[in-house]
Amino acid sequence: MTLPAIAHAVSPYRQLLVGFSGGLDSTVLLHRLKLWRDQVPDVQLRAMHIHHGLSPHADAWVAHCEALCEAWSIPLRVERVILPEEGLGTEAQARKARYAAFARALRPDEALVTAQHLDDQCETFLLALKRGSGPAGLSAMPERARFGGTELIRPLLGETRASLESWAHEHQLSWIEDESNQDDSYDRNFLRLRVLPLLTERWEHFAAATARSATLCAEQESLLDELLSAELAGLISSEGALAIAPLEAMSAVRRAAVLRRWLASRHAVMPSRAMLGRIWDEVAQAREDATPSVYLSGFEVRRYQGKLWWVKSRSSLSDVVLDWPCVVEALTLPAGAGSVSLTNAGHVRLPEADEPVTVRFKAGGLLHIVGRNGGRKLKKIWQENNVPPWLRDTTPLLFYGETLIAAAGVFITEEGWKEKGVSFEWNA
Repeated sequence: MTLPAIAHAVSPYRQLLVGFSGGLDSTVLLHRLKLWRDQVPDVQLRAMHIHHGLSPHADAWVAHCEALCEAWSIPLRVERVILPEEGLGTEAQARKARYAAFARALRPDEALVTAQHLDDQCETFLLALKRGSGPAGLSAMPERARFGGTELIRPLLGETRASLESWAHEHQLSWIEDESNQDDSYDRNFLRLRVLPLLTERWEHFAAATARSATLCAEQESLLDELLSAELAGLISSEGALAIAPLEAMSAVRRAAVLRRWLASRHAVMPSRAMLGRIWDEVAQAREDATPSVYLSGFEVRRYQGKLWWVKSRSSLSDVVLDWPCVVEALTLPAGAGSVSLTNAGHVRLPEADEPVTVRFKAGGLLHIVGRNGGRKLKKIWQENNVPPWLRDTTPLLFYGETLIAAAGVFITEEGWKEKGVSFEWNA
């Protein structure tokens, strides 16, 4: 790739954040961008190295990247990430953490540039094939994609790893060799080490042919997006929920295509065909009095009021009781549920000196809330206020002693009302 070619590949951007692992691919990418920057004064480069903590050599890799970036006068940001266990597997979890860090670091008008190449594209296609993916999965990686408010650009997708090695040797570059790349227990490494060499030996241009197939799949998906976009927009509510009834009149094929695009609009991990079937059979078509859900990578598909909802998965807090000794300070809730606070300008009375304050997530007996005649159980109040089932045991309830005062953002009891009081706020 010539310097005009790299300039064209990232056009019109002049501010670039480069994902820099220190390996061969990202070293070649950063070197080419550095040569271009040396010729074009208004180009601004930054590099970002993600420290996953998975290798005993991770700190040495940071030192290597720092030394190289210093030599090339490229600012380097090192981000240490922790991989939570979400059932995605090490490879997928590391990738998720990596791109989340990139998204946080991106500046306005700055594009993210990464070093995936033709062989990576072929591996991605084969992994999607192994999973039984349809055209969306088989589209593999686009050269450009919307990301973090700007764009993610992959300027090396048309080049083989061999061509990058030639560039590196020609320019006497040094790079990191990650020992995990030789571990064929990882699916991608198995393809790279064992499968692709055989395929390429038999068919020299196998990777390029696979990339063409990926492009064709992407074109088909783009066409479907165009054909279904207006229909999909008419099925999605202002809250992002998907109406079920119109889907029931569709063919199974069309319905699956609409469901996939709805999930894509929610930034969901694309489900398998089997998972789509579960979403439809177990959630959309569950009996009327059920509260069904299907878990998908930290989120859930739920049904409520004749619609499908994409919601973050949260543990029930129904048995949790939190003491709140100092109500002038915000109270942090468990399980990533946010925090609560008492702020000015509301209708909740402050506690008396002898009233201990707690936050809970369930309440028994008949409750008398402002604006309603008679007593009601909490379940009925949730229903009347259109609080969906997944929020009913995670919505904070304010208690003074054993008296329920308010539910954050939903209601105030008669015992908690005051004309000029405070507001019970939940920052979820």
